Amino acid sequence: MQLERRIFLVRTARLLSLATFAITFPAGATPRLTSYPFSLGVASGSPRSTGIVLWTRILPDPLAAAPIVPMPLQVRWEMAEDEAFKKIITKGMAAALPELGHSVHVDVAGLRPDRWYWYRFMLGDAVSPAGRTHTAPAPDAAPAALRFAFASCQHWEFGHYAAHRHIADAAPELIVFLGDYIYEWGPYDLAHPPAPRARSNECVTLENYRARYAQYKSDPNLQAAHRAAPWIVTWDDHEVANDYASDRDERLDPGFLARRAAAYQAFYEHMPIRLPALPSGPQRFAHLRMYERYDWGRLARFHVLDNRQYRSYQACPAPRRGGSRSVTSSCTERTDAARTLLGTEQEAWLGDGFASSGATWNILAQQTLMAQATQVPITHPGEGRFWTDGWDGYPAARQRLFDSIARHRPANPLVISGDVHTFYACDLKPDFDRPVSANNPVMASEFCGTSITSDSRPQSRVDRYVAQNPHIHFGRSDRRGFVMMDVSPERAVAHLMGVDDVRLPDSGVAALAHFTVEDGRPGVVRTG
Repeated sequence: MQLERRIFLVRTARLLSLATFAITFPAGATPRLTSYPFSLGVASGSPRSTGIVLWTRILPDPLAAAPIVPMPLQVRWEMAEDEAFKKIITKGMAAALPELGHSVHVDVAGLRPDRWYWYRFMLGDAVSPAGRTHTAPAPDAAPAALRFAFASCQHWEFGHYAAHRHIADAAPELIVFLGDYIYEWGPYDLAHPPAPRARSNECVTLENYRARYAQYKSDPNLQAAHRAAPWIVTWDDHEVANDYASDRDERLDPGFLARRAAAYQAFYEHMPIRLPALPSGPQRFAHLRMYERYDWGRLARFHVLDNRQYRSYQACPAPRRGGSRSVTSSCTERTDAARTLLGTEQEAWLGDGFASSGATWNILAQQTLMAQATQVPITHPGEGRFWTDGWDGYPAARQRLFDSIARHRPANPLVISGDVHTFYACDLKPDFDRPVSANNPVMASEFCGTSITSDSRPQSRVDRYVAQNPHIHFGRSDRRGFVMMDVSPERAVAHLMGVDDVRLPDSGVAALAHFTVEDGRPGVVRTG
């Protein structure tokens, strides 16, 4: 019933925007379409002080996702200083190539820093919805405030995207998405799921992934969040395959790299991201750099990480399997000093970003919980039970990151996380097994957001985790939602926002808790 209602809402929204128009194609062909071509909406992202990336994809029917004619389309775009587009400041043409799913990426340059702009696309007589975007402040500017939201994990079948509607209504200047934008498996009707629940209809080909993105991006609330502000994005595992690590998936599929390349291409086709140069050749998406820095004047630097593409394989997997499991101290591979989550090059790049940063807040935007989270009580150092897919599976890599913070001393390191479908507020310290002291200080703060829709573990289990890990000050797994951050030179305030009922597209939302980190005083303090 829920899935049928979701499809009804999506199809209703699409039918309301149907328009009959003629499109003149290159080479003199004049096929006629009767469906609105901007069914997936518009988006912007990768903000710089003088530039922004604009995105759309030409696709008349998101729920069929059938390809349109195999030739380039010339799409017009405009950017204005006002929502009515009376003060158009720049415009142009962009090619929507069939090789890239008729997606459009426009890297607009020459904009003014710290400004709101509006943008739209046109194809034939059809006009896209107008999106609103914001450039970053100038590098030497000192903004008084920044409001941004961060979120992750939005499995289509597990609920509605009411959280995105509330994000849009809050009018942040920036939205950060930390991975699992799609799930590679499904769809199925939640009223009649596989028994036992199993992954089915997995994406393997480029066409599979394109169809899955089209399904997700057809959602009106998700489209509203994309129209509200620029996005900074990174990925996690489900954009490709559950628990994949570098070139290996959990099934040890010998053809996995071809599948990963298809997934990487589909990600690019559907995200407002900037590439230094578009790859070419049959293996053009074999690799796709995601880690990047974004400065918000001197107030904040976002260090956006990729902890999937370069990582070591998960420690001590099940026989003839890849992927994660929970292990104890008997898994000595977990603590191997050579293991990495980010890769050598990205680790060095992050250290350079710490060293060069003059920002008041250094925000590490990354995928999964960084704080240690033993699943059983620890009675002696080195004991515990740990999940191997997150940072607990790579403690040496985490320690190198902490050592880099201690060495370069970036101001106010603040970690934002997702993946585990649970709200957490944590203190980060060099040795989680010892109390805070002069030799083991709190060196950074972490806020982990719950999922937009995806299921989580029982609250009773999270309560045990909080009790067993004294550096974790808060945990809620029973609500879906997002985190809204208000950042000023004096403090960063995290509002943990939970929707009332993820099954309702018009669900209300409420703050479950508020936490503050003061400038120069690492550690989270509950303030509401």
